Amino acid sequence: MKIVVIGGTGHIGTFLIPRLVLAGHEVICVSRQNRKPYLAHAAWDLVRMVSINRDQAEQDTNFGAQIRNLNPDVVIDLICFTRQSAQHLVEALQGHIQHFIHCGTIWVHGHSEVVPTHENQQRKPICEYGKNKAAIEEYLLTMARKSGFPATLLHPGHIVGPGWVPVNPIGTENPEVFKLLAQGKELVLPNLGMETLHHVHADDVAAAFCNAMENRNNAIGENFHIVSEQALTLRGYATAIAARYGQEAKLRFLPWEEWKLTVSESEAEETWDHIAHSPNCSIEKAKRLINYKPRYTSLQAIEEALNHIIN
Repeated sequence: MKIVVIGGTGHIGTFLIPRLVLAGHEVICVSRQNRKPYLAHAAWDLVRMVSINRDQAEQDTNFGAQIRNLNPDVVIDLICFTRQSAQHLVEALQGHIQHFIHCGTIWVHGHSEVVPTHENQQRKPICEYGKNKAAIEEYLLTMARKSGFPATLLHPGHIVGPGWVPVNPIGTENPEVFKLLAQGKELVLPNLGMETLHHVHADDVAAAFCNAMENRNNAIGENFHIVSEQALTLRGYATAIAARYGQEAKLRFLPWEEWKLTVSESEAEETWDHIAHSPNCSIEKAKRLINYKPRYTSLQAIEEALNHIIN
């Protein structure tokens, strides 16, 4: 099949596009700039690279037409962030493709209430990103149900892999947190450190996109969580990372109002965004309908990333 991947040089595309090429598909990667993926792979030599500035093309109302004119069988959209953007693409592709797979986020759920969270739980997003993604989800599933548009939505958790810093045990991307734990130094956690993070390896996300294609009849009109088997608490995460470096975690805890004063304002906002969500999502539906089987636990995915940023 001919597959167009929009935004294919980022975290997911780094692993997804080689998988698609090795499976024998003709792959076109659409991106704004010709940046290199996080990891080199010979499969990229067989990929057709197309440069399109999506924002500008949408303003000119021709982005969807440009994608349609590539004559794809399948379109995978990794970088759609508003309902309007999704609608523009759907209207151009309706009746012209076999499958459309959108990359969503577990942030559509907002605060965790009943855990593990299932896909059918009511959407209560609490941040702008989550609200926009929830609006896209509602639109695409409505289009699938009412007009037969062949949409599938995959909702990854905290994507991690070689080439970038994982979300750390305080819910930020500051690599110094890992160094503190590796050196056996004290780490201060908010509250009791019982909030959760739910990571997923980028290659497991890539595999899920392939699984959705291979199980198209089960996938169309559905949404799926794509995360590791289990979420991590902040304190459990910190303890495991310290142990990885032969250290006993030295943890101290402060109430949120005190803790937020120990970091920068931007870090406090990032931490709050993660602990306010405290995601813990079920993957039973993805296992059942699209044969999703993550290869990595959260810690295994994190450790692989750390091998590239800390000795």
